[in-house]
Amino acid sequence: MDSNKEIINDDIVFEIELVRQIEVNIDYILMLVAKYQESNCKDKEILTTINKAIQSSIELRSKKELIERFIEQVNASTEIDEEWRSFLHERKEEDLASIIEEEKLKPEETKRFIDNALRDGVLKTTGTAFDKIMPPVSRFGGARAKKKQSIITKLMDFFEKYFGLL
Repeated sequence: MDSNKEIINDDIVFEIELVRQIEVNIDYILMLVAKYQESNCKDKEILTTINKAIQSSIELRSKKELIERFIEQVNASTEIDEEWRSFLHERKEEDLASIIEEEKLKPEETKRFIDNALRDGVLKTTGTAFDKIMPPVSRFGGARAKKKQSIITKLMDFFEKYFGLL
């Protein structure tokens, strides 16, 4: 009886080690998406595996919505790698345009600021580069600080969503 428990326990330990060894990154997710496509987009178990993989990766959690939207448009003729890249660029442009419009940011300066942040791997919210993207806001009554915080929050979410993918 005890030997069965030991075998099961060893199996569980092995499974956990195996999961740890698989680096869950976007390449792994895209490989799973390709498997899903090969199943003619019918194997729901693969979708469950993708979801679990995303949840297990801190880096991928902020990208969950992007990945799910991409999977929704996958069909038999989808070129996974190429279409993933073009999908990302389109979504990035749309999301950034939306933030620029909502916050009345300066478009060219904001695009340059974000491109630099994605390239450098850090979103610098202090200094002159950030001030250059902000719309004119009164410095009195705390309106500027409130506006700046709103912009920082939206750009941080945007940065986390796209960093490491482009």
